Amino acid sequence: MSFSFFKPSRPKTPQEVARFIKDSLMALDTKTVVEVKALEKAMEEVEKNFVIMRCMLIGDAEVEPNADQVSQLVEEICKECVIDLLIHKLPVLGWEARKDLVLCWSILLKQKVGTTYCCVQYIENHFELLDFLVVCYDNKEIAVNCGTMLRECIKFPTLAKYILESACFELFFKFVELPNFDVASDAFSTFKDLLTKHGNIVSNFLSAHYVEFFDRYETLLTSSNYVTRRQSLKLLSEFLLESPNSQIMKRYILEVRNMKVMMTLLKDSSKNIQLSAFHIFKVFVANPNKPREIKVILAKNHEKLLELLHDLSPGKGAEDEQYEEEKELIIKEIERVSRLQHLAR
Repeated sequence: MSFSFFKPSRPKTPQEVARFIKDSLMALDTKTVVEVKALEKAMEEVEKNFVIMRCMLIGDAEVEPNADQVSQLVEEICKECVIDLLIHKLPVLGWEARKDLVLCWSILLKQKVGTTYCCVQYIENHFELLDFLVVCYDNKEIAVNCGTMLRECIKFPTLAKYILESACFELFFKFVELPNFDVASDAFSTFKDLLTKHGNIVSNFLSAHYVEFFDRYETLLTSSNYVTRRQSLKLLSEFLLESPNSQIMKRYILEVRNMKVMMTLLKDSSKNIQLSAFHIFKVFVANPNKPREIKVILAKNHEKLLELLHDLSPGKGAEDEQYEEEKELIIKEIERVSRLQHLAR
């Protein structure tokens, strides 16, 4: 149910709607924003025009959206460069206007004009708009709105690829640890989508930026923040086990440094983190091509590892039975490696 007081006073053509939105957003200039009465008037116009846009794109309780009008409106919004204004004016929009914009954003992106995703193509030609949305995580008033819009963009491979490969991607390592819980959680949702939505793109990115990425990712796994550690550990397991990332995982489990991080997490005060760490640690141990350095570390720490694993139990259930079977295999492998290392001395 909408509580907006701004109802369309008369039907408008898609061309008029696009032009009215553009004009009302352009009125939110620096001079207007500092004059209270002028700002209020300008904001009323923006909100009124956003309601008209929403009704044309989505319809309302009385009228279904007209497919031809929707297509024409999207085309006009691109032609009039309204996409730029929708994004750049976000910081000065009111709550109601931001809500309507976020609601319309998904439809604008998904709407084809002919065979082309018109708004996606527009953003492809103006990638700096994605940079702007990412940086908006620093503004807690609009961060969640921008996050929702970013995740809609990330559904499209070309837009996701740009963000992954851009300088602004590194900012997510900061944003996911922001003190505002809602903003940090939203940033992590976007970060997760970037690393899981398009397997081949992610695989190519990780291959090209392996060292830099996992150096930064380790800071999340070793964070003092419990939520960060748990979320990043779970996400690591998800994207490493994606089939396009099989070569990335093979490289990851050859490195002693990575296994040491998992061994530390096996000692975490949180049982959930311990269990998540086990599911990555077991891959290091089960690897039939373990490097000598990995074997030495396992043998040297076998008593403590066996003690930790014996004490680690998720509870009861079918999945837990599978876990216990895996745990026994890992314990046996650690014991075997320890014996062989002892004999080799």
